[in-house]
Amino acid sequence: MKLNIFCYLLLALAALGSAFLPHPLVMWFLLVNALTFLIYGGDKLAARKGWRRVPESTLLVFGLLGGWTGAVVGQQLFRHKTQKQPFKTWFVITVILNLIVLLISAYVFYFR
Repeated sequence: MKLNIFCYLLLALAALGSAFLPHPLVMWFLLVNALTFLIYGGDKLAARKGWRRVPESTLLVFGLLGGWTGAVVGQQLFRHKTQKQPFKTWFVITVILNLIVLLISAYVFYFR
């Protein structure tokens, strides 16, 4: 099984699992961040060992879907993908998009 497909299968399981737990949105963010953190760690290990790597596009998608905090922690802890361009630029864009959605959601649901 390709590593990329395995990552997306885990993401789908996180989405399905969070749907059946109390506070699904909170659980989604907890699961996707934990999963993103683990994938960054696994990709760093794969880079060191010369194994098959997780595509950068997959790492960016995980961050875009809410796992950006787990990605930031993984990048700093594992010293992974912190200098590589254009990945770094695209990652910052996904973080900004997440923050915009978060601010709009907070305004719509809590301040209106």
